[in-house]
Order: sequence, then structure tokens, then C-alpha cells
Amino acid sequence: MSPNTSPDRCPDGLRLLARLGEVYGDGNAPARRRALQRDLDELVKTGRIEAVNPGGKPLRYRRVLDDPDEDPATVDWNFKKLQALAKEEMPSRQLDRLWQRLLTNSEEPRLDESRLRVVPDTFRLQPAELAKGVLTAVIQSLIQRRALQVVYVKPSGERTAVCLHPQALVQRGPIAYLFALKNAEDAPLRLYALHRMVRAESLTETPARAVPDFDLDQAIADGRVDFGQGALIELELRVRGYLTEIVRDCPLASDQRHEDEPPESDFELRLWARVPSTGQLLRWLLGAGNNIEVIAPLDLRRIVAAQTRKAAALYR
Repeated sequence: MSPNTSPDRCPDGLRLLARLGEVYGDGNAPARRRALQRDLDELVKTGRIEAVNPGGKPLRYRRVLDDPDEDPATVDWNFKKLQALAKEEMPSRQLDRLWQRLLTNSEEPRLDESRLRVVPDTFRLQPAELAKGVLTAVIQSLIQRRALQVVYVKPSGERTAVCLHPQALVQRGPIAYLFALKNAEDAPLRLYALHRMVRAESLTETPARAVPDFDLDQAIADGRVDFGQGALIELELRVRGYLTEIVRDCPLASDQRHEDEPPESDFELRLWARVPSTGQLLRWLLGAGNNIEVIAPLDLRRIVAAQTRKAAALYR
């Protein structure tokens, strides 16, 4: 790990042995651990690495300084891997995935938090608190494809015990949802918020019934996880202010087209894009304030106008 890696991400002896196992032969585990520990002690003594949690169990280690004499062949190999990573993500412009991979790589190429930071451009709510044991039970059931017995609290406050047959998890903002069949039902596929589960137990002896040809993307659209229909709409906007350059450089969709507004217009840009009609889109439009005017579709224009009037009424 690099000198700036946070202590909680630094490896301990067991993790290092798992990665470097072949270096220490195929002898018995205690002997291999002792050999590794001797090497670690020597590296600490010579100032090459340091224990980031002195006195802790287990000890975690990181480099003290980057090695200025790193093997050129290693540098070239890491550079080629970086090129491959970038090439993989660039066509879809999924830079956030590239940043995440660079931050979480256990090996080169990587960047630590002192040299790469991802700052969200939206306000994020704190995740909903989950009851003890719920998350592990849900994940266990999904991995092992087993049924899940839960006590669930409905929005009305009513508690009910149900046997769920998990299909997939989806995280929507601060809330995690489980797609599952209920009891003996073959349909419909329902959504269950994890924070409404008071108790959850994976039924290791009961296989979960699978939904034939289950498609998570379609389930998200049908389940309205985003609280919008998700149907594609032909969006037409007028834009001004700080958003003008943002939407020029960061299109709403791959097929976006735009043109400058006439000099006498109150706006700077008019754009057209085919996008899903979702709650996220509505929140983005409302958050833009008077820097955006929705021209089409007409029903979305009416919704934005109505929501704007309601908000304005609160501040009169």
C-alpha cells in the first residue's frame, strides 16, 4: 500500500500471505506465517514499511516512501493495465467506475484518497438504519438462493410475518430494496425496503422460488423504484446561467442536440434529448430553478409548473 493509504485499507499478515502465498512455498501454515513475519519485521527495521496500528491485532502495514527505483518493466506493465482500464470505461463515459476501481485496487494501478477524491454533485441523505442481522440475512439468502423469513413493518405501522423468495437487491439513494415473491405467490414481484424489516432469517433448508426470465432492469422499471414510470420521453428545454456550459459538456443523453437561443431570448440554449421520465429527472429539473424551462412534453411542463407554484407559496 502507498504511504497515504488510510489505515483501515492497509493489509495485515493474513491478507499479504493470501496474495503472496506462492513466494513462501507450500509448507504448513504456521511456518509460512513466521517466514512472512520475519520479512515484515526486517522491512520495518530498514524503514521501508511501517505498522499503521502499533500494538493492534492484527498489525497492518503500508510503505513509508514510494520506491524511486521501481523496476521500469513494472512501471510499463502498470501503465498498460491503466490504459486497458481507461479504454474499457471511456466509450460509455463511466468515469465514476474507473475512479472506484483505481481507489479500491489492491494492486497497481491505483490512486489513494490523497490523490483522488470523488465529490458528489447532489445532496445525499444518510442511509436508512437497518435492524441488526437484516443485511447479512438478506445477502446470505441471495447468494445461496434461499428463502427469507422476515417480520416487516408496513408504512401504516402494521407488522406482518412473511416468507420472501429474494430475486435481487437494488440501492435507490439512501434506501435498499429487495425484489421478492411473497409466501406461496408466483406473482406479483414485490419491493421490500430493508429498513422496514424488523427481523430477518435466511431459511437455509428452503430454496427460493425463482422468477422465470427475471430481468433486474425491467423489474426496476416495473417496480417504480425511482417513483417515476421510466418511459422514454422527448424532452425539450431552454437553459441559461451556470447550467448552459454544463449541459453542453455533459449531455443529458447520447442523442442530445442543442442550439443557441436568439439574442432577444431570456435563455442561452435550447436542447432536445430522449430520456427516461423518472423522479430523478423531475428533482433535477426542479433543482435547477429558473435556469431551466421545460418546453415539452406538455404534461411534464405542467408538473414542473405546479410543483414550482407550490414551493413558491411556502415562501410568500
